[in-house]
Amino acid sequence: MSEPEPPPLPVIWRPRRARVMAYSAATVIVVGAVVLAVVLPPPFRLPDKIGVVVFAALVAFILHLLGRLRVEADERGVTVVNAARVHRYEWAEVLGVTLPEGEPWPKLDLADGSSVGAMGIQGTEKARSRKAVAELRALIQKYGEAPDRG
Repeated sequence: MSEPEPPPLPVIWRPRRARVMAYSAATVIVVGAVVLAVVLPPPFRLPDKIGVVVFAALVAFILHLLGRLRVEADERGVTVVNAARVHRYEWAEVLGVTLPEGEPWPKLDLADGSSVGAMGIQGTEKARSRKAVAELRALIQKYGEAPDRG
């Protein structure tokens, strides 16, 4: 099987299911907390009600961190937006990408010998993740300094 043509740049890969679930859950939690704060009976005071809404907002923020996952490629390199950190790599720093069977997301192999998970491509989305990894691999071959492993 031959490698696919690299997609035109810029390109963004992001998971569908994780994004929909994270933002849907965040919406339900915040709306539910606001409704709960409004209908709480009199033993609960305004600070208690505010606390319920603030806690829901904190949970929604954590869900946002999971909903924003993505991998972006442009002419300068690759940006990996994971839940807690954003990593930016020039093409010359990225040697390859692998997604072993059963892994939750692919790993980018870097020139310094380390690797970083690319949570924006979810292994559970089988066909989409295989296509995204193949496209990213083709971009690495085109723009990076990785040797051709043909």
